[in-house]
Amino acid sequence: MDHSRKRRIRLVVAATAAMLLASALIWTSFSAGSDEKTAGQLLETARPGETYTLAGTVAPNSIVRERGVVWFRILDPHRRVSARVRYTGLVPDPFREGRGVMVKVQVGPGGLRGSVDTVFIAEKDSMITKCPSKFQVAPEELPRGAPEDLLRAAPST
Repeated sequence: MDHSRKRRIRLVVAATAAMLLASALIWTSFSAGSDEKTAGQLLETARPGETYTLAGTVAPNSIVRERGVVWFRILDPHRRVSARVRYTGLVPDPFREGRGVMVKVQVGPGGLRGSVDTVFIAEKDSMITKCPSKFQVAPEELPRGAPEDLLRAAPST
């Protein structure tokens, strides 16, 4: 076999291996992501024994702590429903009412009984809390009595 043909075969084999590895990387990237569900979606379609990632905002006045268990409700961002969650384990510091959270849950022993009575049991230590942004949207107009230097135009460069 001549030298140029060997080189061409090596190039084809290397290119094929690179394409297969790139395809495998893309496949695992997309299949590894968790599919979050809202409270309304879980209340309609959750099946006992299956684990789901519940995402939403902690409802106001819903957090109750008793004997190592945290009870709270997660609001659905699109509908006026909430899911009741029973959580044990480490509670992240930023956890509080109005914060976005994600938690892995299963339908409680009573099954789906409606938005008020259904309990979702969270996996221990599975809560992730969205931290609030330290940046805020600037007001469109400056308030009355603002310092003079804020009212001046910024120098152009």
